[in-house]
Amino acid sequence: MRHIGLIGLGAMGLGMAQSLRRAGHHVHVHDVRAQACSAFAADGGNACASPAEVAAACDIVVSVVVNAAQTEQVLFGDNGAAAAMRPGSLFVMCSTVDPNWSAALEDRLAQQGLLYLDAPISGGAAKAASGQMTMMTAGRPQAYAKADGVLEAMAAKVYRLGDRAGNGSKVKIINQLLAGVHIAAAAEAMALGLREGVDAVALYEVITHSAGNSWMFENRMAHVLAGDYTPLSAVDIFVKDLGLVLDTARATKFPLPLSATAHQMFMQASAAGHGREDDSAVIKIFPGITLPGDGS
Repeated sequence: MRHIGLIGLGAMGLGMAQSLRRAGHHVHVHDVRAQACSAFAADGGNACASPAEVAAACDIVVSVVVNAAQTEQVLFGDNGAAAAMRPGSLFVMCSTVDPNWSAALEDRLAQQGLLYLDAPISGGAAKAASGQMTMMTAGRPQAYAKADGVLEAMAAKVYRLGDRAGNGSKVKIINQLLAGVHIAAAAEAMALGLREGVDAVALYEVITHSAGNSWMFENRMAHVLAGDYTPLSAVDIFVKDLGLVLDTARATKFPLPLSATAHQMFMQASAAGHGREDDSAVIKIFPGITLPGDGS
């Protein structure tokens, strides 16, 4: 039983904290939403008022925030974790970020005597809650030694992709390339079916039992059929993530035509006011269709 800190109780972070507690660890949490911390504490966790308070209680801190800017705030902002972490402590970064930024963060923390794992995650809220998600990790051997057993408490698959930070984030943005393109393609296919007057439920049933199916079609188009755009992963997440994909490729002049098109589709949905809706709301950019649950 170890004292593990987790910062960011969103769709993924809450499930990860629950998995750590289920594995027998003492879990100390912080989130900008005080009620999220209080709810976790009511079930047996430990609520902390700041990242620094989490870091002072733990020698492993897991960060599950949205992006690099929020990670910077967690570490180096007011009451940040970095200043409160003891030498030899480990910071596990689970956000989708620029791989070069992640590699640089490893060096910055090493200068303070801190260990670092580049450890983006995938699988969605349900897999996070059941401890069945995937972690794409890279870091120094000492960081893995410190994390022994902790990563496995949160994830069914923990891939070790290198002995320096960066490769975990590279593999994650490639995953996001596929995820974003698949969601955009699924939305386009469903939109065409609706425009052509095909019954949406019948179309979904046929495609999910045919060669054209994908995990994203099956998962996200179920949201469309339900008319439920509650954000498990928002449109703006793919504005960010596909932007990272394109930035990475642009640095070496590598063409990504499908990624660029999908990025523009998510940008269009965000510009139309759907940025905080579920990423399946990218289907709302298509004209002349009536979506399930939409009386218009």
